[in-house]
Amino acid sequence: MSLCTRIHNDGKTQLVLGLCIGILFGFLLQKGGVTSYDVIVGQLLLENFTVVKVMLSAVIVAMIGIHLLVRFGYAELHVHPGSWGSNLIGGLIFGVGFALLGLCPGTVAGAAGTGALDALVGGIPGMLVGSGLFISLYPKIKPILCRAPFAAQTLPEFLHLNRWIVIVVVEVCMIGILLLFAGIGL
Repeated sequence: MSLCTRIHNDGKTQLVLGLCIGILFGFLLQKGGVTSYDVIVGQLLLENFTVVKVMLSAVIVAMIGIHLLVRFGYAELHVHPGSWGSNLIGGLIFGVGFALLGLCPGTVAGAAGTGALDALVGGIPGMLVGSGLFISLYPKIKPILCRAPFAAQTLPEFLHLNRWIVIVVVEVCMIGILLLFAGIGL
């Protein structure tokens, strides 16, 4: 039995790994500067592009890493179907929370880890209350969430192209955007 299979079958190990990876993720968000209210608001005002640069860098690394793991049999992609209704409702809830606090769920956890009061007083309780409201309202809003479904497809499947061709094109575009930002001093 491989190490990956043993970890996959051990719930406690998965929880510990998830906690450790979450702490590392929060640490990296903080070191990247994206847990700062001023940096995030600067991004929303198109004055500070730190958030876009950190996210593009993360996607560039993760896209290659995940597909290499899949290629060599260490991971599997589990693409789920979606719907325009759930994207609309989720986007509205995310946008309202982002506008009220200036932090998204990932950066709230990272900012709370640094002791930021806005994340501790507003963000964490807001996520818990929002989760509770979603659970209680789910039976009533389920018909809206399921409206206009779409298939579970990856971008290469949608485009009917080889996965690695899509990865190379997307990677080149994202690296080009980062180089453009550096070139114009953003």
